[in-house]
Amino acid sequence: MPDSHTDFEPGRLNLDIPVFQKTYELYKAFYQLVAHFPKKDRYAIGQRIENGILELIEGIITASQLSKSEKVPTLQSASIKLDVLKVLIRCCKDLKIIDNKNYLLLESQLQEIGKMLGGWIKASTYRS
Repeated sequence: MPDSHTDFEPGRLNLDIPVFQKTYELYKAFYQLVAHFPKKDRYAIGQRIENGILELIEGIITASQLSKSEKVPTLQSASIKLDVLKVLIRCCKDLKIIDNKNYLLLESQLQEIGKMLGGWIKASTYRS
C-alpha cells in the first residue's frame, strides 16, 4: 500500500491525506461555532483561532509537497500551531464563549489531529 506522505510529486496536490481531511473538518466545525460568538470575541480570539486553523491547513499542505528531509521542520511548526489552538480553544471554554459540548467536540478533533501529526513527524524523522 503506498504511503501518501512519501509519494512526492512536485506540483501535485494530494488532499487525500487523513490529517488534512481531519483539519479541514475542524475548520468547518469551528466556522459554524464562531458565527455564534459575541461580537467582541468573534473578532478577537475567534479570528485568531480561525487563522490558526487555516495556518495549520497550510502547513499540512506544504509538508505534503516537500521532500522527506524538508518535512520535519514544517510538521514541527504545524504541531506547535496545534498546541496554541488547544490553549485558545480551552480559553474559549473557560470564558464561556463556547459550551462544554462544543469544547469536547473541538478538543477531540484537536487530539486526533495531534496524534496524526505526531505519527507523521515520527515516520518522517526515521526515514530522513
